[in-house]
Amino acid sequence: MIYRTLQKQILDRWNDNKIIIVTGPRQVGKTTLLKKICKDKGDFLFLNGDDATVQNYLKDFSKTKWQNLLGQNKTVFIDEAQRIENIGLGVKIIYDELPGVKVIVSGSSAIDINSKIKEPLTGRKWEFSMYPISWEEWINHNNFLEAYGDLENRMLFGMYPDVVSNEADKIAILMELTGSYLFKDLLQYDGIRNTKLLNDLLKALALQLGNEVSFNELAQLLQVDRATVEKYIDLLEKSFVIFKLQALNKNQRNEIKNSRKIYFFDNGVRNAIINNFNPLNLRNDTGALWENFLMAERIKKIAYQPLYVSQYFWRNYYGQEVDYVEDQNGNYHAYEFKWNDKRKAKLPIAFQKSYPNSTFKVVNKTNFDEFVL
Repeated sequence: MIYRTLQKQILDRWNDNKIIIVTGPRQVGKTTLLKKICKDKGDFLFLNGDDATVQNYLKDFSKTKWQNLLGQNKTVFIDEAQRIENIGLGVKIIYDELPGVKVIVSGSSAIDINSKIKEPLTGRKWEFSMYPISWEEWINHNNFLEAYGDLENRMLFGMYPDVVSNEADKIAILMELTGSYLFKDLLQYDGIRNTKLLNDLLKALALQLGNEVSFNELAQLLQVDRATVEKYIDLLEKSFVIFKLQALNKNQRNEIKNSRKIYFFDNGVRNAIINNFNPLNLRNDTGALWENFLMAERIKKIAYQPLYVSQYFWRNYYGQEVDYVEDQNGNYHAYEFKWNDKRKAKLPIAFQKSYPNSTFKVVNKTNFDEFVL
């Protein structure tokens, strides 16, 4: 079993009475990790929110019902909790009326997590995010040289636990994952009826990887209105399939506004969507894959350490741009991503003038460890 960085964070918060909530994409190992932690702590009650029997039994909540369910268990782990109606209010009963019971909740969709779980538990919870295996976890499981030798595979096939553990079946696993399972929560949402539109949108986003995305252009391409495109993209974000990076704009006249880039949480998922697993030397999107890999790994680093930063890209109307910028308490750290370590880059003068207290670094395949570890 690959050791997950999140384990220590969760254990550090275990001995208080607050509820632990872990969110993230399906199939990244949330259930495996949380079951292991609970088992190490003793007997526990496991409830699967995807199970119709569990959903029906927990349609209403009371202190007595929870006492009957828990028995002698002092820990309850509710997996895929967003599938259970009003589960946040139910868990609140445990917190308020059954002291000494530790509650662990996981969810793979933020479509309902905020309203069903987080809002009723304000002030009563610790929140964590879990993602596909991180580069740091991969290095610790192997060693740096072995992991570095596997870098091209990870750029092509991604970091899902089942993928890295089953080399022979990696493509089949990814095609199954992107065929239905990854979007299970999204497809059950009332606002999503057109699966063809969803698939076409995902392909369009995958092909625009690393570029700015125009909702108007996507709407024209897909022959739907802009509002529909925005709704689908919002739901894809809440299902932890993609994430957005907004343009940095501090009211400078020459900076673009209201623009965004869209990345996938996993390279393998992106490549499965377009059904292209060709090696890097036969591709014309290696730079985009490198950028997506680095951005996904940076998201993991920020979540697991944790770091408190705001994330952007930057471009002005004269075509000058910076791939990635972090704002950390008013200090700006700019990065340019280059797969080829011979490629050079300079920080645009316009950026330096607008953000004089900034640093700059080119991140390539020989020095990326500092950026992602």
